Amino acid sequence: MDLVLALRREIPGLGTRKLYLLLQQPLAASGIKIGRDKLHQLLQTHDLLLRQKRSVPKTTNSAHSLRKYPNLLVDVELTAPRQAWVCDITYLCIGLSFGYLSLLTDAYSKLIVGYCLHPLLTVEGSLKALEMALQRDPPTATPLIHHSDRGSQYCSFAYIQRLRQAGIAISMTQHGDPYENAIAERVNGILKTDFRLNRVFTTFDEAARAVEQSVRNYNYLRPHMSCGYLTPAAAHASTEPLQKHWKPKVYRPTQPPASTDTA
Repeated sequence: MDLVLALRREIPGLGTRKLYLLLQQPLAASGIKIGRDKLHQLLQTHDLLLRQKRSVPKTTNSAHSLRKYPNLLVDVELTAPRQAWVCDITYLCIGLSFGYLSLLTDAYSKLIVGYCLHPLLTVEGSLKALEMALQRDPPTATPLIHHSDRGSQYCSFAYIQRLRQAGIAISMTQHGDPYENAIAERVNGILKTDFRLNRVFTTFDEAARAVEQSVRNYNYLRPHMSCGYLTPAAAHASTEPLQKHWKPKVYRPTQPPASTDTA
């Protein structure tokens, strides 16, 4: 239980399956043999099972006249890192106000390559996250796709101009189907539940420190099921194909998307 509590201090929302995976080596070193079902029973006995609640933040305003772009990821199978970045914005509760967290994630390795917590729901936060991603993981000769929802931040002139300067292809969701940006939304959920970013912070600085630690622990400590239980950082550096533990849904629209050039 000491080992469980030590891991939970770093990743508070770590579930039984991943706890069991991360405990294998230290348990073996201590000569302790335990199965996953027994671990589940121990967690239940000590009131350490997780009880998660769903929340659906509203941070996207797509009711604007800015140009929108087609979804370039339809039927695309990613085979390596640096082929597609997916991005989204979520909110954090700070006192009686909010902070807005912009995230860019590598769609293949699930590594968060750029992030920014900003006090306003404007393009500045998204641009700072994009600049971090460009510095940390600059595009290579392989074409890179930037995929987002149709929020005004991602459709703004400044953001589109920066993507074009970097030679990045622009892709956006089409019909509001959550599967069109499922990876980005999933990463939001992991940070909020597993790392408790869904709590109320006292100050903006406190929230910013929590975001920095959570992103670091997410990238380097938390095993990801869709990456063969590697951490995102290890998956991003790996040259071997990743083993997925379920068949991912491929988004296929039921009808061809309508013209999206509205500007």
